[in-house]
Amino acid sequence: MALRDIFKFRDLPESETSKPFLEHLEDLRWTIVKMAIALVLSMIICLAFRSQLVHIMQQPLHDIDPKIGALRALGITDSITISFRLAFYAGIVLSFPLLLYFIAEFVLPALTALEKRYVLPAILVSFALFLTGVLACYFWLLPRTILFFFNDTVSLGWAANWTVQEYYSFVTRFTLGFGLAFELPIVVLALVRFGLVTYEFMARTRPYAIVLIVLLATIITPTPDPLTMIAMAMPMILLYESCIWIAWFMRRRARKTALEDRNG
Repeated sequence: MALRDIFKFRDLPESETSKPFLEHLEDLRWTIVKMAIALVLSMIICLAFRSQLVHIMQQPLHDIDPKIGALRALGITDSITISFRLAFYAGIVLSFPLLLYFIAEFVLPALTALEKRYVLPAILVSFALFLTGVLACYFWLLPRTILFFFNDTVSLGWAANWTVQEYYSFVTRFTLGFGLAFELPIVVLALVRFGLVTYEFMARTRPYAIVLIVLLATIITPTPDPLTMIAMAMPMILLYESCIWIAWFMRRRARKTALEDRNG
């Protein structure tokens, strides 16, 4: 049923013949293949620059204390497994516009000519939001979070000898989660555009949305501490609030256009 709901957006105009359900599944298969190819190629590029990526990822540690910049590798294969994991996450960032394009190409083939003109700008805006979230986390939130845990560890008389596995798991999930959180406006506005949600619904369910955002932040954050969860949840709540006002503006504009058409 979930696939059929998605395929409803793929219905062709009435003047054309709609595809059978099995052909939709074939389109879905090729979409997944194209996304996998784009991600694998991006991973190969990232693997070629893994030394530079490692330096970038550990820079927040060096800025706090050069002594903790040298992480401990406890596993024999850590250099390979973490390199592939790092290339995977970096590959997602690098191939993000293509991944979005392939998804849009599958879900929305029946757009009008006017609507199709907005697909590429929407993808670029979506990628810009994602990249803004990643960079904001890396340059602003991540150093402060690491510094907090470093000082808290030292205050208990412990040495901050963090392992490679723990550090890279924390950094990649934190930065990517923050980047995906910045996609909330695009998701909400798409739902508003297709009439799946309205301004009234979003305003009425604001308390429930805040609870869901907090739960999502709890899942996304790599550590269970409240500080990291709040740091992740607050921007998402502000973004959701901005989406409510944008939805209000879209409704007002649509009503104004409809009134002008009726009078004209």
